[in-house]
Formats: sequence, C-alpha cells, structure tokens
Amino acid sequence: MNRVFIKTYGCQMNERDSEAVASMLRARGYDIVSDESEADTVLLNTCSVRDQAELKAIGKAGYLIARKRSQPNFKVGIMGCMAQNRGASLLESLPDLDLIVGTQKFHHVADHLDNIIASRKGRGPTPSSIVDLDAEEGSQNTIRDHYANKRQATAFVSIMQGCNMKCSFCIVPTTRGLERHRPMEQILEEIHALAENGTKEVTLLGQIVNNYGQGMIARADGKSGFVQLLEKINDIRGIERIRFTSPHPKGFRQDLIEAYRDIPKLCEYAHIPLQSGSDTVLKAMKRPYTVEHFRSIINGIRTLVPNMYFSTDVIVGFPGETDEDFEMTRQVFDELAFDMAYIFKYSVRTGTTAAEMGDQIPIEVKEARNETLLDILHKHSRNRNDSLVGTVQEVLVEGPAKKGEHIFMGRNRGYRKVLFRGTPHLIGEMLQMKIESATVSTLFAEAGLKDNDSTADVAEEEPDIL
Repeated sequence: MNRVFIKTYGCQMNERDSEAVASMLRARGYDIVSDESEADTVLLNTCSVRDQAELKAIGKAGYLIARKRSQPNFKVGIMGCMAQNRGASLLESLPDLDLIVGTQKFHHVADHLDNIIASRKGRGPTPSSIVDLDAEEGSQNTIRDHYANKRQATAFVSIMQGCNMKCSFCIVPTTRGLERHRPMEQILEEIHALAENGTKEVTLLGQIVNNYGQGMIARADGKSGFVQLLEKINDIRGIERIRFTSPHPKGFRQDLIEAYRDIPKLCEYAHIPLQSGSDTVLKAMKRPYTVEHFRSIINGIRTLVPNMYFSTDVIVGFPGETDEDFEMTRQVFDELAFDMAYIFKYSVRTGTTAAEMGDQIPIEVKEARNETLLDILHKHSRNRNDSLVGTVQEVLVEGPAKKGEHIFMGRNRGYRKVLFRGTPHLIGEMLQMKIESATVSTLFAEAGLKDNDSTADVAEEEPDIL
C-alpha cells in the first residue's frame, strides 16, 4: 500500500500546489489519505513567510522522522518554500529526510517516490535523500491537475508563479523565483474542464496575480492581459463566479477597476494589501505606491460598485515605525472600513533586506498596535454583517462546516462565510438564502432548515479573517 498524507502550511498557492501533487500521485496509483497515522509517506508542503513558520515545519518533520524507528519503510518529505529556501542544509538537522523538493519541481514528486519505493524493494540503487531544487523552465505550467472525478464547488487555478518585486520584508522572490506566466489558452482549457466537472467558482492565483500577461500579452482596447483573461473566463459556461488573489496596488489600473463593474461573474470582493498607512513606512518596505494612490483604488472601485467588499494585509511594528506612522495607519484603516483583514506583527524574516534593520519595535508596542487595528476591524466587519441580516444572499455551498452535525458552509459573492443546516446534496449548489443572524465573522441562514429547526444551535466556526 502506497498511502500518502500531505500537510500544507501557508497560503492558497501552497494549497493549490498540494492539490496538484495529490492529483499526480493519485494518477500514479498512490492512495491519498486524510489521516497522517494511516500514511506510509507524509509530505509537508511548507511556508517561509516567517522564520516561525519554518521552525514549526521543522519541528513537525522531526516528530515524523521519529516514526521511522518503529516503521523503517515510513517516508518523510519536505516540499515547497522552506525546501527551496533552506535546501540541502535541512539534512544537517534532519538527516533522515527522504525527499526535499523545491517550488519548481512539484511535478517530479511522483517520480521520486517511485524511485525510493523501488530501491527499498531491491529494484534499483538505494538512494540517499533526494534533493531536487533547481529551477526548471516551464514549471509554471505544471500546476494544472485537479482531483479527478471529484466535483469541486470552488477551485484554485494557478495562472503564474514567482515575483519581480523587492519588498524588503518578503522572501517570496527567493523561494518562488521571478515571474513566469502560463499561456492563456492553457488556463482556459483548465477552467473549461473544471466547469464540465461541476465547478462554479474559480479563484485565480499568483504572487502578484494582476501582473499576469505583462510582457507576454499586448493590451487590447486599453485592457491588460489580466483583464482580457477575466473577460474570457466570464464567457465560460458553467462558471458563475470569478475571484483572484493576491493582487498588488501597483497593478490596479483603470481597466481592472472598471472590470468590477463590467464583468458580471467577477465577484464584488477584492483583497488589496495596504501594509501601512504611512508613506514613510511604505518606502522603507519598498512598496512602490503611496497611501493616496491606494485610497484612490478603493474609492474608485466603490464609486462603480457601491456594495464592494474589501480585505487587506497590514504589518504593524515594521522597523522604524513611529507612533505617528502608526496613527496614520490607524486613520486610513478606519477610513477605508475594510470588511476583512490579515493583521501581522512584524517579525524578522532571515534573508530579507528588512532583517538588516533589526527588530526595533518592542513586542508590547506591536501587540498594542495590533489590538487597536483588530478593534477597528471588528467594528467594520460586524457593521457589514449586521447590514446583511434580513437580506437574501446568493450562497455557493462549499461543503460541511468544521463544527456541527448537519451544518454546511458556503459564501456569498462578498466572500462572507454563511452557515446553515443542510444535506450533502446541496454541495456545489448556488442557493438564495435569507440571513437570519450574524456575528463579526459569520452569517447564519435559514436555507435548508427543517420546519422546527433554527440557527440558534449552529456553532460559529473559527474566524478566517482576523
């Protein structure tokens, strides 16, 4: 039995990479299991956004390697950003690792596992740990496989990989390489296949997703290659919703702003990272926009689409951030009234230029600033959710909720989580649901309720927005 468990850390790009690896392994005859205790092989798809993320994965790998003492045929592999960042040096602390695979080599995982298994059965040379980290031309085109014969209500589609930006706090260009774009026709073929299998929503992925097509696709009628792609996806029968993440403010030109008004299937939701409300801090972060430019993007979209939902990223406590800098962030964050946000306390990321500045802001100051923004976020998020009570929302049912028997979860077009009582046959359906109540992060609906049921005992899931 060749049973594989894949544990994913980090971003949606990592989730998509893991899904593609799982699909390739399944096609090769491997059984993908949901419980690591049942697996013969565990693969950790890792994140390098912070040092702590790497340490967490290393700790997990060490725990798994200990299993090999009682299960000699048990295999452990590390994939993804940490593998790319640390490379063969991982073997210094984890000498019994079987496999280290970088971000451009996911499509070779099945071959490597085949070779490891064959060698242990005496059908080939016994390899030491396999380390595969080199860049590979065309690797951006290999993340295209989805779960075969499994209906997915919503699916991620990788359209590009890598990043050409040089943000001082970010290690992504090191772990993912420079920008590499997939041909548009391949992306559309993938989405057509998803639609034929019942997928109704696609989320386009890229490190700076709205840079798609730069230098590869000529502007047409004033529209970038990315907007042209959105228009073509809008024409695909069966696809009802389009989302994308994560864009960069630098790539939000007028054609993309107008796309929210002009492309019916493009959802009224945008995640646009602010990072700081101080131009001084943005310059230190090497973010090539001003606060006023960011404000003009948000207000420009809201002018065309008044019911737009926005989320953002903010880092507090970046080296050199003064009380005045943070006050500017607080004011902008409150003014723009984000519905959702990911608020991070800055921590040194080894290998970035910001690391050379040291960690100057005391942790207690970071924590206070973080709490201040969270309080503002709670206020605006709760106001938005309360405004939806009593309305009828279009909800795409994604699957069972994490908690509660017979409780299912979906999202409205604004990416708000909706919980309701239902049955499995509703998965993948687009339903009109009346919102009965709300918390800061969750809406509760009556669709699918039995006559004597109510939403009172529907447990709220952990928030995924704070």
